[in-house]
Amino acid sequence: MEELKIGKYRHFKGMDVEVIGLALDSETVEKMVVYNHPDPAKGEGFSTMWVRPLDMFLETIERDGKVIKRFEYLGE
Repeated sequence: MEELKIGKYRHFKGMDVEVIGLALDSETVEKMVVYNHPDPAKGEGFSTMWVRPLDMFLETIERDGKVIKRFEYLGE
């Protein structure tokens, strides 16, 4: 499996997020990606913290007949 890098990623729907680390689910010990996501309802400079299973974060998906990454790494 691909290694998670800390930094900026672009979601396949176009929004940029910032990965800040990994966490473990307290019940299952599943690896979860912790990231900040812009919050357009609050305006520029505001974000919401999210978690997503590592496997899902790094997976590829099919969209419009193409296989693409759910999140594409942009750099630090």
